Amino acid sequence: MIRVVLCTVPQNRAEAMARALVNNRLCACVNIVPAVKSVYRWEGKISQNVESLMVIKTTEEAFPALADFIKSHHPYSVPEIISLPVSEGNPDYMGWVEGSVRGQE
Repeated sequence: MIRVVLCTVPQNRAEAMARALVNNRLCACVNIVPAVKSVYRWEGKISQNVESLMVIKTTEEAFPALADFIKSHHPYSVPEIISLPVSEGNPDYMGWVEGSVRGQE
């Protein structure tokens, strides 16, 4: 099954993180939305930052390793890692994602 993973990251770290994820075959593709304003509660205070949003396409099987990689390379102590299942999509694209992650593209 294909998964879409959402992860915010400081703007200056997004491209390097995306390249590392693809290079390590933890995902097939990362779209980087360069500037999103995040408003959130952290340690009892309302905070606000401009971050980049990574939209990551991966497989269910690769998700645990992808999440571990993000946790170990992300500058935040609690990074956003949200995995959403893809129930339908272009079969050719879905096959490409699976093949890319498995090294069979």
